[in-house]
Amino acid sequence: MKKIRVARLAEMDLDRIWSYIASKSASVEIANGVVDSIVTGFSLLAQTPNAGLRREELGSDVGGLPIGSHIVYYRETEKLVVVARVLHGMRDQAVAYWKT
Repeated sequence: MKKIRVARLAEMDLDRIWSYIASKSASVEIANGVVDSIVTGFSLLAQTPNAGLRREELGSDVGGLPIGSHIVYYRETEKLVVVARVLHGMRDQAVAYWKT
């Protein structure tokens, strides 16, 4: 099993997701549940890095794994799976992927 490393942009994405859901739902528990389910999905990438789809339009080594309403974008190295971004599936993925 490979190790997971979460990039700073992905950490920021998770914080933004949590804040958005907490404010819209007025529930910290709901926001925690959504972010927890996304982070739990990272373990699938550690066990089966090819579980996602290749996203050639974002880079030759980028994969995307849908988890709920979000897509986890990642790159794989020999020993690691690096989670690069976590974006809502309704966003323009190519534009949002490159935004900070």
